[in-house]
Amino acid sequence: MAEKAEEKIDSEVSSNVEEEVSAKEQAHKYARYEDIDKEQLEKDINNIKETMAAVGEEDFQHLLKLERWGRMFTFSGYGVIALLSLAELLMGGLNAYIFWSIAVVAALLISTGNVARWADVTHPILHGAYDKVPNIPERYTKKYFAKGSRRFVDFLDWIKPQAWEYEHNIMHHYHLGESDDPDNVERNMQWLIKSKTPMWIRYIFIYLFAGTWKYTYYAPNTLRILENKKRKEQDKKDITDYDFDPRTKNGLDLWMDYYLPYAIIKFLIFPLLFLPLGMEAVFNAFIIILMAEFFANLHSFLVIVPNHSAEDIYMFSEPHKSTGEFYLRQIMGSVNYNTGSDFKDFVHGFLNYQIEHHLFPNMPHSYYQKMQPIVKEICKKHNLEYRQESVFKRAFMTIDLMVGKTQLLRVNGI
Repeated sequence: MAEKAEEKIDSEVSSNVEEEVSAKEQAHKYARYEDIDKEQLEKDINNIKETMAAVGEEDFQHLLKLERWGRMFTFSGYGVIALLSLAELLMGGLNAYIFWSIAVVAALLISTGNVARWADVTHPILHGAYDKVPNIPERYTKKYFAKGSRRFVDFLDWIKPQAWEYEHNIMHHYHLGESDDPDNVERNMQWLIKSKTPMWIRYIFIYLFAGTWKYTYYAPNTLRILENKKRKEQDKKDITDYDFDPRTKNGLDLWMDYYLPYAIIKFLIFPLLFLPLGMEAVFNAFIIILMAEFFANLHSFLVIVPNHSAEDIYMFSEPHKSTGEFYLRQIMGSVNYNTGSDFKDFVHGFLNYQIEHHLFPNMPHSYYQKMQPIVKEICKKHNLEYRQESVFKRAFMTIDLMVGKTQLLRVNGI
């Protein structure tokens, strides 16, 4: 038995080594980080701007189309709940298989609308992508979108818009793969990677985490990062842990400004809208909205987290020193998913153009479709890998990273 155990361990070690070697061999097919002409790369990337027309009405109309699609999914989902509850009321109940099949459809419609509101609408607007469109309504500009009470109309979610804007736009985008990047998955998961938790339990944990990550990770993390900004201005020590305790200042902020506003509206007020159809309709709505929340977390995890997290993605030990180096890191530290029609891109939240987005974060989604062929040619010119694969393949690669089976590639001290 001891010999068999040793053979199993040797096999697992060999497999991990082969995977790591494979990733490094793949990386070495392309130019090394230190050999890239960063000044020329900067010129080539900047020249893209000269080939693109100014942001205008066509781009704004593209945003409005994505917004309509998102609203269509959301309202269709709630409409299905109403029809389902009405059918139950008039028919005295439905077959369980029929009921739950329709309930899942309703939940998927609502969850798709939820993700679309964040990724397809809120994301580019909070980057200021449409601010230069002439005569644009103020509510679609970075200055006014989701500000004050408009938060509950423009971006109703677990995350406070201003906190996410700083965490994402500043800390993530301008420190990608560095120690200050708050979304460095490998670093954030060290507590699990270094634990003695069996591998199969790690995988189960990650799958469950994916269904809750917006309120178990993103909400407290954006609050922590925003609080650290204030503490840095006051020369105070950074907060490193999430604070869920409402008896503390940050914990209370998390509950009062992040959790409770969303939870009360989504899980109390929305179900009560179905009260005219009876208490059973209210309960049905509550259960379906809970299901939709789980699906929305899974969907957003699927399209967001794998963008910078796998064994063929780089992390960097020092801050970038030039614009050309910054551009290089956006390419080497990001991956695209499969792209195509507006609807295919809509379902991906346009996060399937992650390389283009990180090169030009304040551009409309419609620009990324147009500039993708140009960026590909620039990567080919500089012998840089332009990563683009199925979102599902990338998700499994990300999960392997999160459990410690693989690790990011490193660029050290350059």
